[in-house]
Amino acid sequence: MTVSYTLKVANSRFGGFSKLLFRWKGSIYKLLYKEFIVFVVLYTVLSLLYRCLLSQEQKRLFTKVAQYCNRSTDLIPISFVLGFYVTLIVNRWWAQYTSIPLPDQLMCVISSNVHGKDERGRILRRTLVRYANLSAVLILRSVSTRVLKRFPTMDHVVEAGFMTQDERKKFESLHSDFNKYWVPCVWFTNLVAQARRDGRVRDDVALRLLMDELNLYRAKCSMLFHYDWISIPLVYTQVGGPQLRPQYEMVFSSPLRWRTHGSLLPPPCQGSPSPSPSIKALYSPVVTIAVYSFFAFCLIGRQFLEPLEPGQEGELDMYVPLSTLLQFFFYAGWLKVAEQIINPFGEDDDDFETNKLIDRNLQVSLLSVDDMYQNLPPAVKDKYWNESAAQPPYTTATAAETLKPSFLGSTFDMCMCEEPEQSQPGEALPSSPRVYTPLLARFLAAASPASLRSLARGGRAHAQPRRPRAGSSSPSPRASRPEDPAAAAAIEEEDTEDEESQAGQALVPGGRLNAPQLPQKEELPQIQVKVPSSESLSTDHRDAVELP
Repeated sequence: MTVSYTLKVANSRFGGFSKLLFRWKGSIYKLLYKEFIVFVVLYTVLSLLYRCLLSQEQKRLFTKVAQYCNRSTDLIPISFVLGFYVTLIVNRWWAQYTSIPLPDQLMCVISSNVHGKDERGRILRRTLVRYANLSAVLILRSVSTRVLKRFPTMDHVVEAGFMTQDERKKFESLHSDFNKYWVPCVWFTNLVAQARRDGRVRDDVALRLLMDELNLYRAKCSMLFHYDWISIPLVYTQVGGPQLRPQYEMVFSSPLRWRTHGSLLPPPCQGSPSPSPSIKALYSPVVTIAVYSFFAFCLIGRQFLEPLEPGQEGELDMYVPLSTLLQFFFYAGWLKVAEQIINPFGEDDDDFETNKLIDRNLQVSLLSVDDMYQNLPPAVKDKYWNESAAQPPYTTATAAETLKPSFLGSTFDMCMCEEPEQSQPGEALPSSPRVYTPLLARFLAAASPASLRSLARGGRAHAQPRRPRAGSSSPSPRASRPEDPAAAAAIEEEDTEDEESQAGQALVPGGRLNAPQLPQKEELPQIQVKVPSSESLSTDHRDAVELP
């Protein structure tokens, strides 16, 4: 049964959690006390062995081993491994609970869209919700040990009223190697289609709504099955958390199912009334590499050690290693929490109460489609019919809440500027020239039009037009293209000017080239950049360079 303590922590008060520390059911003490006793016994045995039975030479050797083990505990990332693993387990635990199919939405749609007060209409509505509950029972019977113990065979399902004998024959006549929880959902769709043909479902919109809600319900059943099938990878489980190791035992009883790594698979002969052997796996806490290796080192490394040298000051002799025991309590308790909730469909104190959910779902769904079908209270004027603002009354215990103002927004009480001219609407400012900082002016100087033009000229000088080879028999692909004479002449003139400008360059005595003379063809708009001096670059308070 789920342990609920929500009311105990409804209000924050001094020592609010202290009352929860002394509860036994569902507590960490109940989970951890056996491992804690084993750890204390082993630590005591090693301590007595070191203090009473070892010689001086053996104590020196034990001291070196203990120091090595104590240093090795710092190399195991126990907090990171356990923290990540427990977070993953908790998220998976809550996702599995939200995947449990609940018929609340589906039953409301059935009650409002499958019409008929006669016996046929009543049978249709009750059968539809019964098929939905049957699908949930079949999937929960496949993943939950509590439900499986309640309905060990299909005879128990028929006896409970979820399935008729004819439906059981139809169900067992379908031969499939996989779980058949989806069969009642198919029966649901066929029955809804028949109700549409008979006029019980009046339009296609209502039919579509029924199908959509059924698909959502079936998707949750499928997700629950896949959560049970696909476990957390065993590699990470061995490193950072509890490992599920199948330990099989023969049980001669009603035919249960094979259970391996949290999965329940159908027996070879499902629903057989004769007793047959079955195999079930038991959960057992397995020594994991991360946690138990850490405390194996602590058993030796946290022992009291005598000083190696005669005059050396020794550590305080703590007969009870309080800090080590607390560390074991925290880390091993963290591991036990993950072990308990890695499969919440078992029989632990905090596992899901699946049998209660089955009872609740069947009862409320039948009430909604049968007793509550068109059984409405009279529609009358409400109490606040003539009032513009409805104000429900408060009791004496809650009257103080009426004195609190309503929340209107975080900026509602913000104080604005006291100067009235700052709150007046203003016109947009005219466009102003861009202002550049001295640091940006360096990049603009490097990207000046003269440098860009010389770069373009250099790129053009290296670009040579393609000419067909002398011995080539294939014509050039450009030869067949018609060319514009005016454009060709302009290109030739531009190339001639570039060659003349390059030929006019002369070497100076330092081995440098004079700047090339630009041809004066026509005046083009240019961007003038004023390069700042070194004095202006060293000071941020000078005028910045402007682009006109």
